Amino acid sequence: MFKLAKKYLPAFKKELIIGPAAKLTEAILELIVPLIMADIIDVGINGGAGKPYIYRMGGIMILMGAFGLACALVCQYLASRASQGVGTVIRNDLFEKICNMSHSELDRFGTPSLINRVTNDVNQVQNAVAMLIRLVVRAPFLVIGAAVMAMTIDLKLSVIFLAVAPLTAITIYLVMSRSVPFYKVIQKKLDRIGLVTRESLSGARVIRAFSREEAEERRFGEANADYSDISLRVGRLSVLLNPLTYAIMNIAIGAIVWFGGFRVNVGDLTQGQVIAFVNYMTQISLALVVVANLVVIFTKAAACSARINEVLDTEPSITDGKGAEEISGAPAIEFKDVSFSYHSDGDCALENISFSVKRGETLGIIGGTGSGKSTLVNLIPRFYDADNGEILINGADIRDYNLEMLRTKVGVVPQKALLFSGTVAENLRWGREDASDDDLKKAAEIAQAAEFIEKMPEGYNTYIAQGGRNLSGGQKQRMTIARALTADPEILILDDSASALDLATDAALRKALAENTDGMTVVIVSQRANSLKNADRIIVLDDGKAVGIGTHDELMTGCEVYREIVMSQESGVEGA
Repeated sequence: MFKLAKKYLPAFKKELIIGPAAKLTEAILELIVPLIMADIIDVGINGGAGKPYIYRMGGIMILMGAFGLACALVCQYLASRASQGVGTVIRNDLFEKICNMSHSELDRFGTPSLINRVTNDVNQVQNAVAMLIRLVVRAPFLVIGAAVMAMTIDLKLSVIFLAVAPLTAITIYLVMSRSVPFYKVIQKKLDRIGLVTRESLSGARVIRAFSREEAEERRFGEANADYSDISLRVGRLSVLLNPLTYAIMNIAIGAIVWFGGFRVNVGDLTQGQVIAFVNYMTQISLALVVVANLVVIFTKAAACSARINEVLDTEPSITDGKGAEEISGAPAIEFKDVSFSYHSDGDCALENISFSVKRGETLGIIGGTGSGKSTLVNLIPRFYDADNGEILINGADIRDYNLEMLRTKVGVVPQKALLFSGTVAENLRWGREDASDDDLKKAAEIAQAAEFIEKMPEGYNTYIAQGGRNLSGGQKQRMTIARALTADPEILILDDSASALDLATDAALRKALAENTDGMTVVIVSQRANSLKNADRIIVLDDGKAVGIGTHDELMTGCEVYREIVMSQESGVEGA
């Protein structure tokens, strides 16, 4: 937490100085009130000064109250500014860090956990900043100030205060020491709830298709019960704090009244001074409860700060290169003995892959499920970095490229078609914001999307729901292909992005790509051998290894795995 404070709080020095100062002023006025009240009783009532004195002192108390209220409002305003400001900056930094993470880091943290850190964890830190300004100075000052003021009235009776302080401190320590360790666990349980909720909402159609509603309800109920159980355990401990503290304070007040009464009888104290003692003890009790709650708030904030720092301290494994020097006439894509694994101690997802693709050629990639097809194409735009070997684009190592420049050269259509809320035109312009309407129409025509887009109520201005929920699977895939084509990349990667298209539309798409992408290098990942027959070169993957590279005819005669794929499809439903 101190690391975050050192980084973000200096920008709010004014709020950090003026806010606590205003609250301290309010606390000083609050400490003076019991003395004025004592004078009203001793001088105004018992001393016979009468109503004029009572009214005058009462007016002073009202003015002090109004001034104290003004100070409190100033502090509240500054605390809100600082806490919201810190929260905004942290969220921006977190989001920027997440956007710069490679897929490896994103996989490690997980989407639900990252969302929880950006929202819930930052909220806890914001709350701590607000409490830091509002109460960290005020509460301890009231405790110490009330004790000192009591000593100035009567040193003997103030012994009660000295006895109460360690008892209260021990109570707070015993409760906090047992409840504090649970707060970090609570955040992890919240991550679990976020994961289950996200999966259930995003997979609602699948859940209903398999009538798994009850099973998902049970799964969510279990995650929720885990969170509830540990929260109740913390609650049972924390709930003891206020009653125990108040019990100690009430006993102390009783002792003040009891022993104070004896001292009033012998003339050592006045009735007003006893009332002042009671008020100071009440102030101490309230302030100590606030201190206890501050401990809880800062403990939560410390656990959340550690999670936030974990993200902010993560250095992306993929960073910008120093500058790529392209070689004229070099292959558009070249893999040199490339190996890759998702985990350092795991099996290789790709092993010793070597091939090259000339500019303007079409490369097909085929293989069984889990053979490494998507992994291979994800290495080209550096979503992941290869463990061994080199990947070259135009003769330059991709690690030497600026990431933005590299990903401008490479247009990727992912396996899962994802669109964003906004109009059709806004979605298509994701890769190139200055694309003209004619550019959009041309890209849509090549992607076989123009026909259904133009039939929409408002054409290219039709609103697309989040994730493209108001489109079919095939429509979403064609839209994502059109989005990549609008960017006019040098290399176009289609990662099994036509799986939802019928054979006729798939054939029309491949024909349009061949006719309209002159000079563009196209990489097509597909499960359909028929979709890759006309590719200049086909790579056959099996268990992460390239078991065949060549044209369709060459592989039919020289690669058994490819021949089996083709024969199985020609004798199956697709062949029929």
